[in-house]
Amino acid sequence: MSSDLLVEGVQLMAVGMGAVFVFLTLLVLATAFMSRLVLRFQPVAVAGEEGEVRDEEVAAITAAIAEHRRSGR
Repeated sequence: MSSDLLVEGVQLMAVGMGAVFVFLTLLVLATAFMSRLVLRFQPVAVAGEEGEVRDEEVAAITAAIAEHRRSGR
């Protein structure tokens, strides 16, 4: 009786691990497919167009850093 229970446990473990393996494999394939699809229909932005930092942003960041250092946190 104990041997039958052990065999059933091992079978259940194998089925569970197999199901998780199949699910994760499908998830990786779906993610790779979606990544290729997005790259095909949405071109990569050229550096300089959206990557430029305006003077107002630099001033705001500088002020925030100065305030942080002044407050001593």
